[in-house]
Amino acid sequence: MARALTAKRVLKARNTPGRYPDGTVPGLYLQVTAPQTRTARGAASWVLRYERAGVERMAGIGPLSVVSLAEARSRAKAMRLGLLDGVDPIEAKRMRMAAAALEAAKAVTFEQAARAHFESIQSGWRNALHAREYIRSLERHVFTTIGKVAVSAIDTGLVLRVIEPLWKRVPVTAGRVRQRIEAALNFSAVRGWRASDVPNPARWRGHLEHILPQRPTTDVKHFKALSYQQMPAFMRVLREREGVAERALELSILCVNRSNEILGARWREIDLRRAVWTVSGERMKGGREHRIPLSSQAVALLQDLPGDKNPDSFIFTRAGGRALGKDSLERALARIRDDITVHGMRSTARDWMSECARFSFEVCEATLAHVVGSKSARSYARSDLLAERAKLMSMWADFCYGPPIDAGDVVPIRRARP
Repeated sequence: MARALTAKRVLKARNTPGRYPDGTVPGLYLQVTAPQTRTARGAASWVLRYERAGVERMAGIGPLSVVSLAEARSRAKAMRLGLLDGVDPIEAKRMRMAAAALEAAKAVTFEQAARAHFESIQSGWRNALHAREYIRSLERHVFTTIGKVAVSAIDTGLVLRVIEPLWKRVPVTAGRVRQRIEAALNFSAVRGWRASDVPNPARWRGHLEHILPQRPTTDVKHFKALSYQQMPAFMRVLREREGVAERALELSILCVNRSNEILGARWREIDLRRAVWTVSGERMKGGREHRIPLSSQAVALLQDLPGDKNPDSFIFTRAGGRALGKDSLERALARIRDDITVHGMRSTARDWMSECARFSFEVCEATLAHVVGSKSARSYARSDLLAERAKLMSMWADFCYGPPIDAGDVVPIRRARP
């Protein structure tokens, strides 16, 4: 056996790179990789050489600057004793590090994990509205209940605590929330924040489908709509009523918009000279830009609105220049008719297109900003059919402002409330 190291020999060895045996504990070496000089501290550490299945392995014990000769011998002896019991010191260290990482993962809450997952996926979305709805649904329905719980501790009971109250009341929302919880937990397993061999407690197939009651297929409800024959009479009453919300409702009917497109509209989107309204993909369902041809009646309505028409201003505003509230159009409609819906007006227009306007299916669907055909087919459809849609919108406006039809069959419109 080599001569035993001493404190003096260790100091001398630091000046010359090499591997120096301890001479007392088999396999213990002082390993010098960079010499110590007057201007450099050098690099030296303790290692234990051993063999496993005929393969040489080197287990690090620690740097000389931290671990003394006596401590190195004590640690090396402990490793040798472990080897006698079949414990590989390198594998044992890896297991300790993994256990420590798992303990640290317990500090990751569900909210932190869900937000991290959201950040990782939202860059691929084109629709900012969808992104906002995604995270808001978690903030409203999930984080308040299990947001502070360690993601590693989420189980079926906690998932049900979130989902069950929503299941019968708002089943569509409940389904989306469940999917988002499942996705966040899958993400957490991949990141090592929860055990990957534990089944996802938010999964549907083979799990929650046996716990939550099936939703009846007859729950789908259509928006109540006005018959198109009643539209001219309705528009006549609407035009007689004053109010910002009433004018917004009138424009939404002329342009067959969705409510959010009207309520969030700003003047910079409107080109009155070309009679075109361009809604960005961020504000459209589906995330695609939508150009709306404006009829002469729609242009006149916009021109007659008060205000300086600042590009950044909302077109329809309440006090302080704020956009109208999300229920403004419904309330304006209810003051005239309370048996139909604003969204139903799009159905009214579509029925009129089918029965009274001789335009292709593609033109009619494009007017309502509906997606038609497969993704492959849409990639070849470069035109948004603006010219044809302009003709259709002009005919629709003429019809809306035209004389009443079949007055005897029209359901009486409610008197204006005082």
